[in-house]
This record gives sequence, C-alpha cells and structure tokens, in this order.
Amino acid sequence: MNTHQTSTPPTTPPSTTKKSKTKLETTGKTLFIVESPTKVRTIEKYLGSNYVVAASVGHIADIPTRKGMVNVAEDFAATYELTEKGRGVIADLKKLMKGCTEVVLATDDDREGELIAAHLLEYLAPTVPVSRVAFHAVTKESIEEALRNPRPIDENLVEAARARRILDRLFGFEVTDVARRKVRRDTSAGRVQSPALRMVVEREYDRMRFVSAGYADVIAHSSTTPSFIATLRKTDARPIATGKDFNALGELVTSSVVLSHSDAQVIAAELENGTSSLVVTDIVER
Repeated sequence: MNTHQTSTPPTTPPSTTKKSKTKLETTGKTLFIVESPTKVRTIEKYLGSNYVVAASVGHIADIPTRKGMVNVAEDFAATYELTEKGRGVIADLKKLMKGCTEVVLATDDDREGELIAAHLLEYLAPTVPVSRVAFHAVTKESIEEALRNPRPIDENLVEAARARRILDRLFGFEVTDVARRKVRRDTSAGRVQSPALRMVVEREYDRMRFVSAGYADVIAHSSTTPSFIATLRKTDARPIATGKDFNALGELVTSSVVLSHSDAQVIAAELENGTSSLVVTDIVER
C-alpha cells in the first residue's frame, strides 16, 4: 500500500539558517523534543542549561474523520491535518524554537514516533539544523549516546505508521463500532489490526502463488420421477480427481484419475446414446 500526505515533509534536515530582515537574538540553545511530557524534567537534568526540553504530547496531526480524507482511487492518498491539540503544541514549540540554534527530534523509536518526528519537521518548518535521535532508556548515558549518533528520519517507518492509520480510517473504526454493538462496549478492532493485516497479506501471497489445474466432472440429471442428480465418482475402479486432489502448484498429489474435458464429453455421449447406462445399486433412506 502506498500512502501519501497532502504535503511531504523534507527528508533531509536544513543545514543552514535562513537570513531574515530582522535579526533574532540567539540563545545558543538546542530545542530537544520528546513525545511524553513525563520525560521532560528527567531529561532536562541530564542535558543541562544548553537545552530546552519540550514534549509533543503524542501525535500532533491526524487524518480527519471527514469523508474523502483517504482517497482509495488515488493510491490511498491520505490528507493529514493538525489536531486541535496539535495546533497548540506547534504554537508553543515555535515560541520555544525562537532563538535556538538547533532542533533535536527525540520522539520514540517506533513507527508512531517516526511519524510524529516527520510531522514536527513539517509543521515547525525549522530554519536551523535538525537532527533525529533515538534512545531506548531515559538515562544520561543513553541520551548522550543518541546525540552522538543522529540519523535521518526513517521513511519506511513513517509509511508504516501512515498505512496503519489509513487502515484505522477505512476499517478499524467501522469494525470497532460493530464489535461494540455486538460483542462488548469497550471492544476495539485496533488491537487486532497487525495480526489481521498479516493474515490478509499472507492469504494474498498464497493467492498470487496459486497455480490453477484443469479437470472435468460428469454430472447426470435423471429423467425419473422424482428426478435426482448423480456425479461420477470413479472410472475403471479409480476415483475421479476433484479440487482437493491438487496442491497449490496445480500438481496432482493423489492416485486419482484426472478427467479432461474431452474424456468427460466421451462419457457423457455414451450415457446419452445408450452405450452406457446408469444402474441403481444401493438405496439409503435418511
């Protein structure tokens, strides 16, 4: 699935500061942005006075619930907009960014965190150098190590997060609504998205690998009263092949006889012209 936004954030952070008519006083500080506000005070202690630590408080932008925000016909193009909370967060971060000489995006090291970093880069539009760092423990050593090893924003993770949100909008919310009415009020389809999507993808791969196999059946409609339908099961004491006798590669995996279209026509002709006949050999009442 290819996903898109109405505007694409730059993947390469700006390396120079744009000149403006009014010269801003720089503090020489670095704006360090994390996701969770609960981490701010701890990280401030580790980084010291040269850093301004702030939080995005989770996602700042989302696909609106309005109809048409995901255009299925246009390769699932999705429109993102700042949320009400996000507008306030961006306004506050822009104020903090004034006078700073660098911005560090330190959101979580997962697909959601990567999308948040991409949105921060897009909506803050910093004119100072930007770096993306990631750490897995809120310790002085981990944060310092992350600052020594910045990396670009991982567009694969960004696309994965966007695809997941598109699934939310197209299926998750609707399935959740049904589940809450039919199963339990607090049920959500969101928790099963990843395994459900994996099952769908694996099944699609099976379908793509599948090789069809050709075989014929012979079915007789009797002229008796009441009438009945008889299906040819064996020929020359050997069972007639059906779909279950083939594997996914279209190969016969049993000792059954594969009837071709011409074989079936010969048998049908013999029954029609009387060369062969149908005989009732057993009756079972149910």
